[in-house]
Amino acid sequence: MRPQDTVLYQLLQYVPWERFAELSAEPAQAAKVRGFSAKSHLVALIFAQLIGAASLGEIALEMHSQAEQLAALEVTPAAHSTLSDANRYRPCALFVALLLAMINHLNRAQKRHLAESVYLIDASFLALSARSAGWARYSTTTCGAKMHVIYDEGEGRPIYAAISAANVNDITAAQTMPLEPGATYVYDLGYYDYGWWAKLDAAPCRIVTRLKRNTPLAVSEIRPLPAGADHILSDRIGFLPQRQARSRRNPLNRAVREIQVRIDTGAVLRLLSNDLDAPAAEIAALYKRRCQIELFFRWIKQVLKIRHFYGASANAVTTQVTTALITYLLLHTAHKRHSVPLSLLDFARLVRTNLMLVRPLEALLPPSVAQRRLGQAKPRGRNDQPQA
Repeated sequence: MRPQDTVLYQLLQYVPWERFAELSAEPAQAAKVRGFSAKSHLVALIFAQLIGAASLGEIALEMHSQAEQLAALEVTPAAHSTLSDANRYRPCALFVALLLAMINHLNRAQKRHLAESVYLIDASFLALSARSAGWARYSTTTCGAKMHVIYDEGEGRPIYAAISAANVNDITAAQTMPLEPGATYVYDLGYYDYGWWAKLDAAPCRIVTRLKRNTPLAVSEIRPLPAGADHILSDRIGFLPQRQARSRRNPLNRAVREIQVRIDTGAVLRLLSNDLDAPAAEIAALYKRRCQIELFFRWIKQVLKIRHFYGASANAVTTQVTTALITYLLLHTAHKRHSVPLSLLDFARLVRTNLMLVRPLEALLPPSVAQRRLGQAKPRGRNDQPQA
């Protein structure tokens, strides 16, 4: 390996640098941060996420200690004040555009049929300090932002993300989310809007969500319950009210399905779907998969340390959260491409420990895991052919 081929360098190979250079050259993305390029800024924030830096001072100190290795990556370490200015003045739209470009590239490489795709939609609250009150005031005592995500449950990664102030309703953010016709979307009560449901239904997409307790259903058919599924209490076909509120007509005027299920805590949920044919147990299982996006949010917050923010402005917060998602995609892609027989969490820990070492990603595995992996790989003879 070359001296510059550190673990960090290998991860950065999954960044579409040509596209990033094009985005950086656009006049709208220009910033008054002299001597600190967009590439150095991006790598500094990815570096910060990977080492778990809690402050700009820690980022600057660690980067200067690795100045020689970073120079081989054409990255310039920066002072605390330079990083602060860059987070404040370099448009966060540059990093958002890069994130979406990376997601689009991964989506094109995805081979699964859309009918098999299950997308989970949710938002996660990010607590901010009082310094962000100018744009992120949520209540008299709380400031915060929201990370809105569409999560591909099968691939284990986000396919869309946006950042907003915490007072932006989830359904408001959902109105601008891209939709994939034929996919299944699973979401909770934060997206309770008949008009948006009708938009998904017309796409056409399969939807699985919850009904509020007080929402009436004009029942037209009662389905028999499946054998052996004691958690399913009822399966009914019917129609939603003609209006969601006094002034809002319900455009979803087709029959829908309500399935009542009892969850592990003993609570009873009213699930709604526009799929009138799938087994009731399948609909219930789809809603249960919502826990995967909650685990994703926890992973991002705890492993990539976005509970501590380097700046107070909307631009700085959006930039940091967006680069955390970019870092997640880099780790996820490397983990998948190298078929690492460890959890993504363990892989991220090994990357953090060996970040600036010149070592192949495959060599990060503990000896016991590496030996087990070699033992599972049976050498082929000259005429051996892979089985169909």
